[in-house]
Amino acid sequence: MFNRTSLQAAAALVSISLVTGCGVFSDSESPGDQRLVIGTTSSPSTLDPAASWDNAWELFRNVFQTLVSFPTGSTTPQSDAADCKFTDTASRVFECKLIDGLTFSNGHKLDAKAVQYSIERIRTIDHKGGPNGMLGSLDKIETVGDRTIVFRLNKPDATFPFVLATPAMSIVDPADYPADRLRSKDGKVSGSGPYVLDGYTEGESAELTKNPTYKGFAHLKNGGVTIKYFKESEAMVAALRKKEIDATYRGLTAEEVISLQDDKPENAGLQLVESTGADIRYLVFNTQDPSVAKLPVRKAIAQLVDRDELVNRVYQGTAEPLYSMVPKGIATHTTKFFDRFGTPSVEKATKILREAGVDEPVKLTFWYTTDRYGSSTAAEFKELKRQLEESGLFEVTLNGKPWTEFQAAYQKGEYPVFGRGWFPDFPDPDNFVAPFVGKENVLGTPYLSPRITDELLPKSRRQSDRGTVTDEFVAAQEIMVQDVRLLPLWQGKLYIAAREDIGGGERALDPQTVMQLWELHRRASW
Repeated sequence: MFNRTSLQAAAALVSISLVTGCGVFSDSESPGDQRLVIGTTSSPSTLDPAASWDNAWELFRNVFQTLVSFPTGSTTPQSDAADCKFTDTASRVFECKLIDGLTFSNGHKLDAKAVQYSIERIRTIDHKGGPNGMLGSLDKIETVGDRTIVFRLNKPDATFPFVLATPAMSIVDPADYPADRLRSKDGKVSGSGPYVLDGYTEGESAELTKNPTYKGFAHLKNGGVTIKYFKESEAMVAALRKKEIDATYRGLTAEEVISLQDDKPENAGLQLVESTGADIRYLVFNTQDPSVAKLPVRKAIAQLVDRDELVNRVYQGTAEPLYSMVPKGIATHTTKFFDRFGTPSVEKATKILREAGVDEPVKLTFWYTTDRYGSSTAAEFKELKRQLEESGLFEVTLNGKPWTEFQAAYQKGEYPVFGRGWFPDFPDPDNFVAPFVGKENVLGTPYLSPRITDELLPKSRRQSDRGTVTDEFVAAQEIMVQDVRLLPLWQGKLYIAAREDIGGGERALDPQTVMQLWELHRRASW
């Protein structure tokens, strides 16, 4: 997706206690009835799912339902509001049967027509930056009675259930959401999720209470949650230390993570929970620009970039080197860039350029966004510039722009080399390959690779058993290494900082790295 600040929690989670302690509730108090206060810098951009392909998913997962979802520990979509399956062998007919007796939080009935309405309004509205782009394989939706929905696809697409599992496909009440426009900004939602949104102040807070009519997979372990939205992570960490909030998710900087790990008085009674992430950072080479049009130039850059040094210098161990566009923790992950280029080598890079007759130093311009991926982005690009220029083979000019200007420019093909981040829509290798290839891709720089787009991806999408697509995606990753159109740099780690008496942090992130607030709870003793 384009905007969401998120990380993958598919790998095992490790809890790092900073200080130990103990406490016990009185007999009249039950941990499951306790409200929690959670801080985040990830404020929703909208309350309407038809407009969201970003960090609003964090709230949606907790107040809406989807037909299928990703409970903690799952790597494939599981039943949420419905039981679903492909009913053909070509992965073109996907049928769902709703759980009996579902209702929205306003008491209205949730039936098959409501599901059809919710998905079709996404396509009708086609909001710029919204999730309609995820529904490219959908042909039409049919309903049978009150509880059965049939999705007919225009081509085989075994990833379609993964799309339905994203919070973008949240089920909304037709009575409250217009068919052809977004719901007015009234600070309310009509969903059927684990929580009811009882109060909302944009950019400040959201009040969530248990939904008494909820039917789904989630088991609520707290009595409700107040989400406080912070503009800066520094204020959020200060609030945690002052016990004004119980936990944080999204937004901790590398410096703050390192600080929280220190054994010092202000960290007394705090803990960190760490997970391996699947958000990635990478460089994009626009081959329509003369400076990087020649493959040997791109190969020389790939031969010089020292990911270990980049991670250690800039991210202080809060990220890890990445050698493929498919990150660790996602099926079919490889280390193809390391296999091909090995350790950084000026000697090898020099040979690549000289054998191709490329004059040195090669002059390049790198672009990055100044307000999208955190304050470390500028330092990251300074480190890349240092590494390339110390080789004597390149001269690099750095330019930064705010996200709005940056996005508009790279989509027009104005940047020769630029940095991007990718936050997965779902935990499948398809989502780390398909968005970047083809004439029309998310990067605005055509990447024509007929074998990937016409052979490997279509073949893999015919396989509903995603464990059988290894060969296709290993081959795709090898092609991407040969082309060096994209250069993976690192994948992130996610940290939840919390008070020592808060449990559930190790289960609170689903495989889409969306926060499942119902997993957090106050321990009866610790």
